[in-house]
Amino acid sequence: MNYHIRVRASAIIIEDESILLVEFNDERGLHYNLPAGGVKPHESVVEAVQREALEEASIKVEVGPLAIVYEYSPQHNSNKYGETHSLQLMFECKIKDGSFPKMPKHPDPNQTDVKWIKLSELRDIVLYPNIKEQIITYAKSRKNIELMEEHNLEGQGWR
Repeated sequence: MNYHIRVRASAIIIEDESILLVEFNDERGLHYNLPAGGVKPHESVVEAVQREALEEASIKVEVGPLAIVYEYSPQHNSNKYGETHSLQLMFECKIKDGSFPKMPKHPDPNQTDVKWIKLSELRDIVLYPNIKEQIITYAKSRKNIELMEEHNLEGQGWR
């Protein structure tokens, strides 16, 4: 089944005034991304965040509140990131005790590292999507967006 929009899930992990990012070096040069990826069939967005953090940064995370929502609409952006319309849900996460960020055994193609970047240095790197200012604002305010999952709405579903 094909959908006209792809849903992506991401982890925003901020500790000690630094953010955990995945480093890539490809045809676009050296750049960074949040641990993130597409939600698979039969997987919740929360499960996707947990899977992506493990796959890309070798960490187990506790998924917290929704922090930032980003939409990439190709028709409004000259297809600069391709033709797939996407919606990215970024969740504030905490690394579980005993889990430490490192390169995975089987990294994504072109992944070169997993790094803590100081928030004060975030403006100096290339980040995709370019949400550096939004991350800095979020780190200061911690204003969240509530994620409501049907299975958690006791007795409030359709009748």
